[in-house]
Amino acid sequence: MKATWDIFCTVVDNFGDIGVTWRLARQLAAEHDCAVRLWVDDLRAFEHLCPAIDVGLERQSQRGVEVCRWSAPWSLVPAADVVIGAFACALPHEYMEAMAQRDKAPLWLNLDYLSAEDWIVGCHGLPSVKFKQVQKFFFFPGFQVGTGGLLREAGLLEQRRAFVQDPRARFDFLRGLGVEPTDGARLISLFAYENEGLAGWLDALATDIRPTHLLVPVGRILADVQRWLGVEGLVAGAREVRGQLAVQVLPFVPQEDYDRLLWSCDFNAVRGEDSFVRAQWAGRPLLWHIYRQEDDVHLDKLEAFLGLYTQGLSAPAKAAFEGWWRAWNTAGDMASAWKTLLENERELAEHAERWCLEQGSRPDLATALVKLYLNWI
Repeated sequence: MKATWDIFCTVVDNFGDIGVTWRLARQLAAEHDCAVRLWVDDLRAFEHLCPAIDVGLERQSQRGVEVCRWSAPWSLVPAADVVIGAFACALPHEYMEAMAQRDKAPLWLNLDYLSAEDWIVGCHGLPSVKFKQVQKFFFFPGFQVGTGGLLREAGLLEQRRAFVQDPRARFDFLRGLGVEPTDGARLISLFAYENEGLAGWLDALATDIRPTHLLVPVGRILADVQRWLGVEGLVAGAREVRGQLAVQVLPFVPQEDYDRLLWSCDFNAVRGEDSFVRAQWAGRPLLWHIYRQEDDVHLDKLEAFLGLYTQGLSAPAKAAFEGWWRAWNTAGDMASAWKTLLENERELAEHAERWCLEQGSRPDLATALVKLYLNWI
């Protein structure tokens, strides 16, 4: 009999939370034969990632996952064998009562936010709060041994390798998005929050020796792009040229197509958590716009990742990469940071591939969850 899994997701950051949980739910169902229910409180946001979703339905099957609307009042359902509250979301009280009424308590986990900070290793797997006799445990994704690892579907890196080694596949994919890169142009994807440093970066790209084709999926950064271009109302398909920089707006695409977009580009600017991990699997130099938190505690997470990621780089490449990231996340001088980065472009490209393969050699997050459950029972 299949193990039953309930994953609860409240959509906070539009696409990051649902992006992670949707990817996890699909992998558990497809690769581990789990019966998965994904409870989501915002199907409109979910629809961007899964266009097949019917936002009017309370329950529906998508890609082997039972997608359920999480709304009040709560409909009583039996608790699953494994219960995951994503990113510390509070479960419905009635559901917690159902957990406590089971003959055997479920494995109850808080799937926490991704971080490279050292304390994650010590806290991964520790008990959290308790409801009656049901104990909740911390489960931390991470980059180091002793954490829960990263989401990575079986065969993902092999798929990426086949794609990048097939120029026709890349050409056909980009053409399907309406993109026809100029010969010799650098291709960059930009998915970010609003950012004061963008104008300086676009200035540098527009005056660069090498042409750049910037691909901007519809999202929050688009308003800043429009401001720099001096235009309004850009929609998917729009293309504007300023000097050496061509800016093209893309539609918001499903997750599999976003992976291919990342694989197609020379550099990828990403945000939040889900796209951050996917950019690492692309094996290309990446620029992370971390989600801003009070008292700038997000910068500690940024520095922790930089400390891990830049190991093995030469001193100039390390300084250039760190300066680029810090400028992007603190409204710094992106024009100067970009020019310095390009002086180390080849080394950073080779390093991105090595990092990808190193992380890919470790157990993935879904497999780690299933192993934890099997040990639990």
